[in-house]
Amino acid sequence: MKLDNPIKRQVFSIPQLIRQQYTDLETKARNVLSTPEIYSIQRIVLTGCGDSYAAALATKHIFELITEIPTEVVPAIDLARYYHKKQMGFAPANPLVIAISNSGEVARIGEAIEYVNNHGSFSLGITGNQDSYLGKKASRILKLDIPRFEDAPGVRTYMVSTMALLLLAIRIGEVLGKYTMDQAQEYRGDMLTQADVLEQLLPEIDVQITDVADKWKDYPVFDFVGAGFDHAAALYGQCKILEATGKPAMQINSEEWLHLNFFVRNVERTGTVIVANTTNPAISRTKEMVQYAAKLGRPLIIISDAGKDFFGVEACYIRTPKTKTQITMPITQFTPMALLAGYLCELIDEEYGRGCKEQWSFCAGGACVKKSEIIIR
Repeated sequence: MKLDNPIKRQVFSIPQLIRQQYTDLETKARNVLSTPEIYSIQRIVLTGCGDSYAAALATKHIFELITEIPTEVVPAIDLARYYHKKQMGFAPANPLVIAISNSGEVARIGEAIEYVNNHGSFSLGITGNQDSYLGKKASRILKLDIPRFEDAPGVRTYMVSTMALLLLAIRIGEVLGKYTMDQAQEYRGDMLTQADVLEQLLPEIDVQITDVADKWKDYPVFDFVGAGFDHAAALYGQCKILEATGKPAMQINSEEWLHLNFFVRNVERTGTVIVANTTNPAISRTKEMVQYAAKLGRPLIIISDAGKDFFGVEACYIRTPKTKTQITMPITQFTPMALLAGYLCELIDEEYGRGCKEQWSFCAGGACVKKSEIIIR
């Protein structure tokens, strides 16, 4: 069976996009913050909505790992409406608040940036639109220039946002002397290597996901599981299923799965996708979770650098690029989930985002997230 759709074409464009965007973003990430500004950072807050929130989660632990700066991810509405002003301005231009929004027009993101600016923080917007609400309100902008492509639920934009955050984290750690310039270049080079490896792996991944999608097309619900930055990829998978197919989908970390999601009935028709790279510090717990899921009789996709010999269960094992260092993994490990969502959408003859038609018409053009009352505290 041969399937083709805009999400697939976006996924297959990722290797070339990695190469093109690296050339553009590496220089921007190197220059967007001055050395004194980097030395002044005592805490980092990442914020975003939807895919951008997933990109923040994908890089949160990486910021802490390579910069040694405490980093948190705060949903945009929490930052705008609940974050206490005493958490800001405790030192000049602190914390550094990094907001991610390709359009820059999400009301809650702009509102959050105005709020943190008013209380002594330093804000950095990562956006493709300098003239947007975020572009105008952020103290500094890292401008995304993503070549035009046919529309689909975010695939290219997610990769570019994640890459921008990773390059920024690498630059901050390099300036702070947490590793040598040679090590920083090795981190960066690992991104380009992934482009080549993903290009080689995509035909095999495509065949595997096509087969699973045909088997899973009538499933009523999907479950995505991972820990740490693997959990961010699971969140991304949930986002794509909801956007592309409209079917219910869950996401959870591998510990909480064993407290909550394993209670779900109809296990034979609950498509379960587990992101489980062996370099993840939580891999032992995720491995246990995999084995319990298999005992329940759940149909499984396991996205990992390991296979049945490691996990000990029958599953569809999807191999994504193995990296020299775990910190660059997020720019490619999400791709199988995008393909799955695209093929399920095609097989059930669904429209992305329900076509913003009928009862969903209020969301046309993103109106429900762009045209929202702004409240500045």
